[in-house]
Amino acid sequence: MSESHVWIVDDDRGVRVVLSAAMRDAGLQPREFADAESLLEALQSDTPDVLFTDVRMPGASGLELLTLLAAHTPRFPIIVMSAFTDVATSAAAYRQGAFDYLPKPFDLDTAVDMAERAVAQSAQEAAPARKAAPSPEAELIGNTAGMRELFRAIGRVAASGLNALVTGETGTGKELVARALHRESPRSNEVFVALNTAAIPSELLESELFGHEAGAFTGATRRHAGRFEQADGGTLFLDEIGDMPLALQTRLLRVLAAGEFYRVGGRELIRADVRVIAATHQDLEAKVASGEFRADLLHRLDVLRLRVPPLRERREDIPRLAEHFLAQASVEAGLEPKRFASAALGALREYAWPGNVRQLENVCRRLAVLASGRQIGVSDLPAELRTHAPSMRPAWSAALADWVEQELKGDGENLHARALAEFERVLLEVALTVNDGHRQNAARALGVGRNTLTRKLGSSRKRKDP
Repeated sequence: MSESHVWIVDDDRGVRVVLSAAMRDAGLQPREFADAESLLEALQSDTPDVLFTDVRMPGASGLELLTLLAAHTPRFPIIVMSAFTDVATSAAAYRQGAFDYLPKPFDLDTAVDMAERAVAQSAQEAAPARKAAPSPEAELIGNTAGMRELFRAIGRVAASGLNALVTGETGTGKELVARALHRESPRSNEVFVALNTAAIPSELLESELFGHEAGAFTGATRRHAGRFEQADGGTLFLDEIGDMPLALQTRLLRVLAAGEFYRVGGRELIRADVRVIAATHQDLEAKVASGEFRADLLHRLDVLRLRVPPLRERREDIPRLAEHFLAQASVEAGLEPKRFASAALGALREYAWPGNVRQLENVCRRLAVLASGRQIGVSDLPAELRTHAPSMRPAWSAALADWVEQELKGDGENLHARALAEFERVLLEVALTVNDGHRQNAARALGVGRNTLTRKLGSSRKRKDP
């Protein structure tokens, strides 16, 4: 491992320095490049065991670099880094042959672990063939850790063609995940068919899935192609699969196992090449234990599992989601654009959202139509959201969050130390002001010793204590 070479290309020197130090500490030999051009020049005489590349750089981007390196021999694993985490970017990276996708900001232990796994693979086999492909825009929105992990999973799973099970509470956006899996898959040019199995009466669900012949039952006056036939060559999304009757579970199992079925009332064997993505908000393992769901069907569906986090676990995404839904609703309704006041966004962020993203979208649609004025304040919010306003984070905390976000978008150097120093300075000086400059009283109010307060303030403040 000590002779393994890790190359790092990123226009951000800070990222290169920190990542290089972590690699050296792990016994790897790093080499830094500021752009793709200098890396390509170095590749003329040498080859790394693994490459880390940023996505957005001056000149050739990281994804363009993947394309340029597709023909390079010998091949080597490439880890793509990006602060812009979305389904399209991660899926494009995997499609073009990336070994892994590392969202920024990243944990150094995670980066080292990726490098070591990539080096191990590099020693055993060539990296997979890379293929350039267009990258459509993502519909999922989020930048929290849970969503970044979901985007990575979609990027990995999409190209496999295997059946998948999407789990998550009602309203979290499971169908959006299914559509993203289809959109980023080799079947993207084929049809995507969706069916909510809980919304169809059980006596009609079999016909909806498999179709029927004319005369198969009362009212069946003509042949009807079911969803499996409609989705031939593409993807079939079965929502709320946990509500499917046991009898139909048996028929579905045969289709998944053999790719063939009969229409209701038919004798012609129909074959269909369909990728099935199922979704549920229920605990299917518990339903198997209670005899309400077939274990063998669960095994067929649960080849790959993706969990969509509830909105309360991704509160940092709420302002961005709300602004997106509000803008979208305004455009669709032909209304002038509106915006949220920071206090209103704070209230949205603190609410529990039992209905998850769907509930947030509906609230934003209502506000786009009903809120007066171009700025939406706390008073415009529904009553159940306004009641959470007193428990919102204080205004100073919201301001701090905004400041931290802006700093992180910049260099963010020594952010933790600078933030603590500024917080302490303001806290001590305001305490002195409130106590008319008396350090003893200010220290008592803050719960610290007078010597501690004096040491932290230094001699910059005029004393009023006797």
